Amino acid sequence: MIALSDYDQALLQGERGPAAALAMRILVRSAAVMGADGLIDIDSAHIDGCLYHGQASLDFVEKLVEGGGKVVVPTTLNVGSMDLIHPELFRGDDALRSAGTRLMQAHIELGCESSFTCAPYQLKHRPRLGQQIAWAESNAIVFANSVLGARTNRYGDFMDLCAALTGRAPRCGLHLAENRHAGIVFAVAGDFPRDPASRDIWYAALGLLVGKRAGGAIPAITGLPADTTEDELKALGAAAASSGAIALFHAVGVTPEAPTLDAALGGRAADATIAVTRADLRAVRETLNQAAPGAPLAAVSVGTPHFSLAECAALERLLCRPAPGPGPAEAEHAGSELTGGGPTGGGPIGGEPTGSAPTGDGPRCAVDFYVNTSRYILWELEASGQADRLRAAGVQFVTDTCTYITPIMRQTTGLVMTNSGKWAHYAPANIGVRVAYGSLRECVRSALAGKVCFDEA
Repeated sequence: MIALSDYDQALLQGERGPAAALAMRILVRSAAVMGADGLIDIDSAHIDGCLYHGQASLDFVEKLVEGGGKVVVPTTLNVGSMDLIHPELFRGDDALRSAGTRLMQAHIELGCESSFTCAPYQLKHRPRLGQQIAWAESNAIVFANSVLGARTNRYGDFMDLCAALTGRAPRCGLHLAENRHAGIVFAVAGDFPRDPASRDIWYAALGLLVGKRAGGAIPAITGLPADTTEDELKALGAAAASSGAIALFHAVGVTPEAPTLDAALGGRAADATIAVTRADLRAVRETLNQAAPGAPLAAVSVGTPHFSLAECAALERLLCRPAPGPGPAEAEHAGSELTGGGPTGGGPIGGEPTGSAPTGDGPRCAVDFYVNTSRYILWELEASGQADRLRAAGVQFVTDTCTYITPIMRQTTGLVMTNSGKWAHYAPANIGVRVAYGSLRECVRSALAGKVCFDEA
């Protein structure tokens, strides 16, 4: 039996309108299935359902709009099916363009913020340690739980929106402190790569390994460098959530709920400890890598999850000011940065960021180079001049969506290179490409050469 507050009962009885009543009915039934004893207040929501998967997704949101639905907590939106900043990039059919755009607009009419990013934690306002939220999108969930220490279950399409319209979520799972302890340990060996300029790919490889082997347990990871950045944790979590069902991991000495291994385990013994060597990570990389050095390259795609300001800065250092000779310039180590630029409320979607025309006569990519990022990050890049410099080197920015889910790429026959474990995991089945999997430094070298280049090490 689900215990309901007076507020919950009022919503069920339609006192806040038919949309809120429908949302509360869905929440109460879902809470019972999940074994919750009641509902809790949430402080924010992140909605995954604005990506068009068929008429049912649009019908559900239209029903909420017609019922006068409005979100009651700050609510961000995940990627959609269209890049509304650069609509000319879309290569799909008109039916998908129309339905996908309408679905995104309908969410705005419900009061959601026009963020359209899979990385809402890069926005100005993000959850705090211990804060209760209802987030969807696998990488956003694992980042919020693990890196920020906020609390959310893995919410999917429709239920996330119901939570946003009511401000409530089932009281169970990772919302409760007692359910957030690790049960399995992944002990990373001392040979884990330490060079910040080229270790990005190994965090993603570690995430893929952890996701596959953790099962239903929350993993604790020991042995990561103390200077591990948010972007590296982002790559780890996104990959782990792609290859498995990970919604929370603890990096001992790095993430907020794991100052020690004992704290991560909640004072209990681990059910198992799995040693992870560099050889193990190389083996994971090889399972995703369908390319040999020197193979012709069709394109490069990075930013899955969406690129941060720090990642864009690293890309600019590598791409726009390369060192002479065969090797690339070393990217200096940069931590993740937050952006407060751009509007933070809902409103009409679309609108081209402004900036001067690209200039420069430096090196230019020999193949298409796509950077998936949020419109907020792009606005920051426009303001600083970085966007123009990167465009002059051959970068195409993609906002509001991602190249592995929306028909945007000009060339999908042949090899596409990425440093994203998530992109490498999903793109072959989603858009039919073959993947070359390398670090950001290797991606840049390959893009300039027009062929796959791996570091000798």
